[in-house]
Amino acid sequence: MRKMRWVVIFLCFLAIAVNYIDRANLAVAAPQIEKALGIGPAEMGFILSGFFWTYALMQMPFGWFVDRVGARIALPLAVGWWSVFTAMTAVTTSVAGMFGCRLLLGVGEAGAYPSCTKLVSQWFPARERAIATSIFDSGSRVGSALSIPVVALIISSVGWKAAFVVTGLLGVVWILGWFVIYRNPEPVGTNSANAAAPVPRASEARNRVTWGSLFRHRTLWGMMLGFFCLNFVIYFFITWFPSYLVQTRGFSLKSLGTLGMIPALVSIPGGWLGGYVSDALFRRGWSLTAARKSCMVGGMLLSSVITLSAFTSDIYLMLAFFGIAYGSLAFAAASIWSLPADVAPTPDHVASIGGIQNFASNLAGIVITTFTGVMVAMSKGSFTVPLVVAGGFCFLGAFSYLFIVGRIEPLTIPPDTGKAPTRAGSAV
Repeated sequence: MRKMRWVVIFLCFLAIAVNYIDRANLAVAAPQIEKALGIGPAEMGFILSGFFWTYALMQMPFGWFVDRVGARIALPLAVGWWSVFTAMTAVTTSVAGMFGCRLLLGVGEAGAYPSCTKLVSQWFPARERAIATSIFDSGSRVGSALSIPVVALIISSVGWKAAFVVTGLLGVVWILGWFVIYRNPEPVGTNSANAAAPVPRASEARNRVTWGSLFRHRTLWGMMLGFFCLNFVIYFFITWFPSYLVQTRGFSLKSLGTLGMIPALVSIPGGWLGGYVSDALFRRGWSLTAARKSCMVGGMLLSSVITLSAFTSDIYLMLAFFGIAYGSLAFAAASIWSLPADVAPTPDHVASIGGIQNFASNLAGIVITTFTGVMVAMSKGSFTVPLVVAGGFCFLGAFSYLFIVGRIEPLTIPPDTGKAPTRAGSAV
């Protein structure tokens, strides 16, 4: 079973990588699609934002669904759904059709992270949770990095429509592998992080933990705000970064597929390092709160260097700033995605909490795609304002994780009397 859990995490890594290739392919193809459809940056920003509306909206219901039916069924169902609508993007010929495909793509992709978070909670104890999380979460950076050269190569060879068909087929291959390999694990105990705070059996506590009681906790609101800030910056890389390099920095498709990969490549070991450091600090006697918060706050603060990329004309210095920013965000994300399992009051609420925080974080996708498109259109091609604002959100995210998120421990289960929880640092 110990070996099997790393196989499971590798399958999660592959699912997230496919997830991000399928959501990032539109960003790589954006300049060609703009020409084909005869649209500008404002319209493309509208199309790019479509994914995030349904992706954000479906996080909470999909988290609930994962907790009820299990990740073994929920994850391949999600992969199959989004793969279909990735491929269908190739047959659209209008802004409305493109927007509709992105809406439906978001519905399926909403199940990926809650499912993977649930799997980590089932297969790993707290002392290994951040490194396991960092591995599957690094699939997002690998997918983003691969999408640039792979999609660019397909576009340059056979056109942008073929890129969506090919990337859509990747999900089909993954589903076949999943059902051949995966088996359910023996339970490891979701909240084994704190032996002094035992968690009641899920069957006894489930009815007392309502969605309303979850939102009474200040920690949950801090998780939502902090993750919103982190994703505000990360989604610039996933949506507008290729257009920025091509339109503002004069990159060709070839240079986009080589130099354009640098920030995403830096972020991959950045995420692994963040998971290793977070778990190592905890194993060496730091409290779970200190271990997780030091990584989250430090990563968010360092990522603010993204703003400096707007004020240098040197291509390599610009890429260095982007690389540091993306790597620091990935460093923080390993601990951020460990939080749902760390704070869940019962094992039956891990995916639900993961969906709640991811719902808030993906509202940032709507904001950054639309805001950047409008700002670029208004400023006649300048990305300075979006990059400055992104740096500001890095500071706000650090503030949220440091001061709004309380102790990293299981959220208090409401007593039978229905009174609000009163544990210090945990409830509003």
